[in-house]
Amino acid sequence: MFKSFYPYEYVDSVHAIDYHKLYDMGYRSIIFDLDNTLTHHGENSSEEVDQLFKQIHKIGLKTLLLSNNCDERIELFLENIDSPFISNANKPKTENYFKAVSLLQTKIEETIMVGDQLFTDIYGANLSGMPNILVKYMRHDDKAKIGIKRHLENLILMLYKKRKTYQNRLGGIKREEL
Repeated sequence: MFKSFYPYEYVDSVHAIDYHKLYDMGYRSIIFDLDNTLTHHGENSSEEVDQLFKQIHKIGLKTLLLSNNCDERIELFLENIDSPFISNANKPKTENYFKAVSLLQTKIEETIMVGDQLFTDIYGANLSGMPNILVKYMRHDDKAKIGIKRHLENLILMLYKKRKTYQNRLGGIKREEL
């Protein structure tokens, strides 16, 4: 019942992903969610994220931001990053997942969705047949309160962690610690 919400992989952050391995596995593009995936909600990109995109592009992977945010929010974030985007994506509806793949000129099976929400990013990717990676959502340390959707996600993640067959379906994409 809940498997349509289960990610292929679950990692700490976008920085914990081994993008070289993804490329070696045949993936050619990555679709990223924005808020709480790449940066805190409403914040601009950081130097670390800017460098991450440069590294991803140098490997040969294409990127695209798929966000329920408006154009202005995404354009501000992308000030130092060269990546197309789709705004007002209405995730988890699949239409813009397929549009993203078309814009990237890749195939669905060559594309990975990376996001922080089970009910939008991961569910939409699963409905589209797109492999995906859930990252722990970014929170400010002083923000103790979380919304009801996050509580529901935590319950689904508890079930996910008990179902070993649904975990690590991409196999070995976590970056090796130095």
